[in-house]
Amino acid sequence: MTQTTSPDPIAAAIAVAEPVFAFDNSYARLSSRFYLRQLPTRVASPRLIKLNRPLACDLGLDADALAGHVDLLAGNRIPGGSMPIATAYAGHQFGGFSPQLGDGRAILLGEIIAPDGRFDLQLKGSGPTPFSRRGDGRAALGPVLREFIVSEAMAALGIPTTRALAAVTTGETVHRETALPGAVLTRVASSHIRVGTFQYFAVRKDTEAVRELADHVIARHYPDAAQAPNPYLALLHAIVARQAALIARWMQVGFIHGVMNTDNTSIAGETIDYGPCAFMDAYDPATVLSSIDLHGRYAFANQPTIAQWNLTRLAETLLELLADDKSAAIAQAQSALDGFPQQFMKAYVEGMCRKIGLASVIAGDDALCQDLLDRMADNRADFTLTFRALCDAAQGPVHDQVARALFRDPTAFDTWAIAWRQRLAQEAGTPEQRKAAMQRINPAFIPRNHSVEAAIVAAVERGDYQPFEQLVEVLSRPFDDQPDAAPLALPPRPEEIVRATFCGT
Repeated sequence: MTQTTSPDPIAAAIAVAEPVFAFDNSYARLSSRFYLRQLPTRVASPRLIKLNRPLACDLGLDADALAGHVDLLAGNRIPGGSMPIATAYAGHQFGGFSPQLGDGRAILLGEIIAPDGRFDLQLKGSGPTPFSRRGDGRAALGPVLREFIVSEAMAALGIPTTRALAAVTTGETVHRETALPGAVLTRVASSHIRVGTFQYFAVRKDTEAVRELADHVIARHYPDAAQAPNPYLALLHAIVARQAALIARWMQVGFIHGVMNTDNTSIAGETIDYGPCAFMDAYDPATVLSSIDLHGRYAFANQPTIAQWNLTRLAETLLELLADDKSAAIAQAQSALDGFPQQFMKAYVEGMCRKIGLASVIAGDDALCQDLLDRMADNRADFTLTFRALCDAAQGPVHDQVARALFRDPTAFDTWAIAWRQRLAQEAGTPEQRKAAMQRINPAFIPRNHSVEAAIVAAVERGDYQPFEQLVEVLSRPFDDQPDAAPLALPPRPEEIVRATFCGT
């Protein structure tokens, strides 16, 4: 009697789909304990909201062909060469440890080979997985649009980030507090490996899995570490350095991640998981906008400290790889972690100095920058508009009007500006050159919370995507003066202020 086996539905789904992407799925070649094979759940009636054509071009994709394959972007068909999986990870969430999280509403289709390297292609909101923890695995339209807007704005600002390749509606509703239109985001990332990925295996005392994962990360993201006397220590040093640079960039544009859990901390040093994220309007280092951050753990000013805390959790997972002797391993890990504050502060101060027109950094410049921030906080000055106004003010006092008007007490600016101009006098270059340099790093446009919210409301409640399209277009050129879009540069009126942002899960 011949025994038959059930066909593999994933292999069958891939077999009938034509190739659209050049896949090479290195993560799916790791041990099966790193993931579970999982097909996306089909949706009723997918419709393309937006395809990110410039990103598609950068990835070496045919944008026109891709726009004609909405079924692939919705998960209704699997592109040839894909190996759809849900990845496993754990994580500290607001300080409390969850030993199993994983991709609860995302499917990693695979890794595409682009002209500039290897990138993950993931469908977010593509249905439940074994990691869903009783969730529906779906995404509502609003959070998908928010991630598209903010992640693309971050990319235009020059900040390492995951990207949004496409957004589609599903023709179905998802149920949160109310019934909402569903959507799927196609996300691109250098990888989706997180601090929490290492924690998943470390908590299970699976040292071989931690080693396999570390070797994979070195090969994919930090190949120079492989040549070091202790590759795993070199890996830790490299990740610390990237995180320090990333958080410094966040702080220089007033960005608040809102949910800096270890499962939302990318090993590749990219900003990932845009949930209750926000940009500050009036400068206040204690700003908390996330509706789920009840105690201000992830307030704006706390982000460097939290990043080092998260890196400490990563270091704990690597101890057995660093040295046979535990005391020696701890000492080595501590040496890497101890480097974070200095690396962060160096990147932060250099960036802040450039924002106020200083190409060099000398003693006292950090205090000059901090004095400005303190005065901004006392006077509720808008973060983005203040630094943009300094571009003109750097040409001389006759151009101070706009900057002064942002302070409740304009003399607070005047007093600071005296010391600032004394420092500027030590710099080379003409005032016009200085203004141009400052305008290249001080954006005129950021994704202000009220503008993002207005675009989401228009799309969700009225099916009007014009505000979304306009916002994405304007934010793709954040450093340019765009007179026709001037209202999008303004802070909210009192009735427009957004006091809380939401995760959307």
